[in-house]
Amino acid sequence: MGPHYARCFACGDDPPGGLRMQFTAGEAMTVTSRFLVTEHHQGAPGLAHGGILTCAIDEALGALGPLLRVPMVTGRLETDFRRPVPVGTTLHIEARIDGRSGRKIHVSADGHLDAPDGPVAVRSRALYLAVPVEHFGTHGRAEDVEAARADPGLRADRHFDVNP
Repeated sequence: MGPHYARCFACGDDPPGGLRMQFTAGEAMTVTSRFLVTEHHQGAPGLAHGGILTCAIDEALGALGPLLRVPMVTGRLETDFRRPVPVGTTLHIEARIDGRSGRKIHVSADGHLDAPDGPVAVRSRALYLAVPVEHFGTHGRAEDVEAARADPGLRADRHFDVNP
């Protein structure tokens, strides 16, 4: 699964210092990703900033939208920090869809230290809301919306195979 927007801090290739996350669609409505914690992601000396970890988790949860083929936005996000995440470690994130009721999409994710089955360092639960694609044009900064509309990789009708 490619970036949803080249200028996205979490998954895009354009922002200097961005996370440049990539995602893989998995089984049972899941998405996985890895995030290497660098010195640019520090909060306390030698440790990842909680806001950066939350950003990575939020991006992984948001990457679930294409599995449902619906644009969605974060409504509520709860993050539990269970272990410190040192600089130089890789956080392996698995995000999953837990349920849907109308516009409400319930999702959760775990971030494991250094391996997909490593100790859980971050755990999140969230509520996302399905929105029409016009939501972004109505509320986004006009020049960014126009740049995204001009990008052929971001067409509203694009699709990809999930577990072909």
